Amino acid sequence: MVKKISRIIKKQAEAAIPTPWGDFNMIAFAEEASDWMPHLALVHNQFDPSKPVLIRVHSECITGDLFGSKRCDCGEQLDKALELTAANGGIVLYLRQEGRGIGLINKLKAYNLQDSGLNTVDANVHLGLEVDARHYDVAIKMLELLKVSEIRLLTNNPEKIEAFDTSNITIVERVPLVIEPNKDNLGYLKTKAKDMGHLFDV
Repeated sequence: MVKKISRIIKKQAEAAIPTPWGDFNMIAFAEEASDWMPHLALVHNQFDPSKPVLIRVHSECITGDLFGSKRCDCGEQLDKALELTAANGGIVLYLRQEGRGIGLINKLKAYNLQDSGLNTVDANVHLGLEVDARHYDVAIKMLELLKVSEIRLLTNNPEKIEAFDTSNITIVERVPLVIEPNKDNLGYLKTKAKDMGHLFDV
């Protein structure tokens, strides 16, 4: 079931950000300009909203995105998404919902439970948390503000696809984003596929 949280957000600031993958504009979206942790859109400088746009909806993962943790595939997915969106004039939406929405402190607690034998789903449940507490209504609002109406969605997550079902944005294609497993994240990826329904084989 896709979770929704009503939010009134707007563009608060934007600036050109040259990256190793290409030139993007980074746009900060928040309810208030004082928000120190806004959601972000990295919009490639060849973005054309009149055509279906390649979109990655990426939830923050400090351990993977910033520190290169091998426990998940998040950092590698982000790198690949930036590469593909740069090549296709697309957008990466970077949502501030760390640890599938449970926050970094709880994620570290869940990691300790995983080290004692639980998988990523059971660890969250053991802590009394949702398996996946993320929501995607804010991503839809960001795309609406960017005047995007048709997308090619770069995802393996069926909940992200479902989130657009009742929106005004049409998914014209799902583009897989599959990362080669390593010894540290193989169990995690198997759980995502088997217990969470993610669309890949491991």
